[in-house]
Amino acid sequence: MSMEQIVFYAFAAILVAASVAVITVRNPVHAVLFLVLTFFTSAAVWMLLEAEFLAITLVLVYVGAVMVLFLFVVMMLDINITVLREGFIRYLPVGIIVALVVVAEMAIAVGPKYFGLEHFAEPARHMADYSNTKELGRILYTVYVYPFEIAAAILLVAIVAAIALTLRRRPQTKYQNAGWQVATRRNDRVRIVKMETEKKES
Repeated sequence: MSMEQIVFYAFAAILVAASVAVITVRNPVHAVLFLVLTFFTSAAVWMLLEAEFLAITLVLVYVGAVMVLFLFVVMMLDINITVLREGFIRYLPVGIIVALVVVAEMAIAVGPKYFGLEHFAEPARHMADYSNTKELGRILYTVYVYPFEIAAAILLVAIVAAIALTLRRRPQTKYQNAGWQVATRRNDRVRIVKMETEKKES
């Protein structure tokens, strides 16, 4: 067994254990921290696959931004742990079936040609000026340009929908009017009052 395979087994074991802990721990803050560990180990596996750009993106975007936001939201919310854990055992068989279906779909999509530890034992055959980022961009904007653009349009629609849902008017709820905030002038909010200086009594 080569060193690459040993490192892969180590990171894969940590990844599976952290993923299971995300859905089994009782404390939501601990679940978020285990999810951060899951992202870090996934980035390490991607580094073994020579996908450096994806690994760095996963750490910077998800761990550095998204997961920090999730952690703050979870810590600020008053979550009732008892109610949250009531249906865990009841829905566990369904969750296991869904997980098995997802694993089967991933195995079929990836295929045995690119799925296996034997790829880690292959020596590097790249040129000295090989760029993982350049190759990823070439594939995205040539072979997968239509799926990439469709995914970007879906994300744009999701962002617009989230903003529209946030700014909608609800009874007995405070809301912000972005148009009024943008059109605000200094004279509408600030008033300069001139006052005479006080003289100290001698």
